[in-house]
Amino acid sequence: MQRKMQYEEAIVETPGGRTGAEAVRFSALTIDAAGDPRSAEGEWRRLENLAINSLHQGLDWCLAWTEAHGRELAVVRGVADGRTHLILPLEIVLEKGVRIARFPGDRFNNGNTGLFDPDLAAPDAEELQNFAYALRTALQDKADLVVLDNIPLHWRGMRHPLAGLATIENQNRSFQLPLFADFEATIAQLNAKSRRKKFRSSSRKIEAIGGYEYIVPREHGEKHALLDLFFRQKGARLRLFGLPDVFQPPETRDFFHRLLDVPEEGGDTPLILHAIRLRGEHEGHIPAIAGLSRKGDYVICQFSSIDETICPEASPGELLFWLMIERSCREGVSVFDFGIGDQPYKRNWCSRETVQHDILLPLTWKGSIARPLLIGRTRAKAAIKRSPHLYAMVQRWRAGQPSRPPEAAVSDSD
Repeated sequence: MQRKMQYEEAIVETPGGRTGAEAVRFSALTIDAAGDPRSAEGEWRRLENLAINSLHQGLDWCLAWTEAHGRELAVVRGVADGRTHLILPLEIVLEKGVRIARFPGDRFNNGNTGLFDPDLAAPDAEELQNFAYALRTALQDKADLVVLDNIPLHWRGMRHPLAGLATIENQNRSFQLPLFADFEATIAQLNAKSRRKKFRSSSRKIEAIGGYEYIVPREHGEKHALLDLFFRQKGARLRLFGLPDVFQPPETRDFFHRLLDVPEEGGDTPLILHAIRLRGEHEGHIPAIAGLSRKGDYVICQFSSIDETICPEASPGELLFWLMIERSCREGVSVFDFGIGDQPYKRNWCSRETVQHDILLPLTWKGSIARPLLIGRTRAKAAIKRSPHLYAMVQRWRAGQPSRPPEAAVSDSD
């Protein structure tokens, strides 16, 4: 088996931000928290367009989530000389009497960074502690605990500015495939011969029942109908394995429908759907769906589903990933990210895995009590995920199903 690269340990460490006279020190920032996200829209849009910042902290993503859930949003800003150099968009949620400030998107975020200006110099230990104190002051009437989760300490060649505040490794890692303009060079990182063989086999089997077309719907009605079909497909697949359906809550579905309505800008989009549609005797049947996000040269697979009621031996999910990755190569994408969650198909496609960490900063006495409990919960989840049998039992318990032998994982839920 090909050895996977743990991205956090493999890249050359480069301090975040600039150095010298042009750099802005963390100590120069004034930290505040605004309640109206639109009040910071101009600077928010500027920062979200930078390659070093995760698309999950983009304004459209955050608004779609908080509006779908009816949640309060606190926009933490760091300002120096009238210019915003950092934004941490945080929703406030109540968990067992504790107000937690966290990134909007929860489990559906595949890697968070916050929004930082590259003009910020890497902070030293004292500046980080002062920042934590300023954050406590800005949010003291809003939250008890700040939880910044799923943060890669190294990202796109830079060390995260808040890496020194990392509390614990997250139980999940994310998986990526670097892309090249030449698709053959891309699959050469994997077992290219085996990949081509699988693709030819899948294509032949589907051609034998009438063929297929690869679709990326653009019309409003078609997009939303396909998303609803994904919800039905995914729900049925999860029920088949006795697993909980994380897409079932109406507000979660509303969130993804809102993302579909955000217009593309220069190819960038928070959500676009891809699918395989059959021709011939099964005309119109859709055996595989995936939702992708794109920001610049970076693509993330947010979700995928398959329907194996027709020609399951053709592996339609694998075929769809081949087609999406091939298309991404043609369109100048440099990374195809399969998102968080350790799945066999991800390891088969990816040559890189990224370690992520959580930052937990208590703001009140309630937060101080909750912090070690959340750390313990993360450690327990990590231990469970390292044991396939224990993980399968827990998933059955969550779904309210009797325990049975473990089967192939089909969900990235934590």
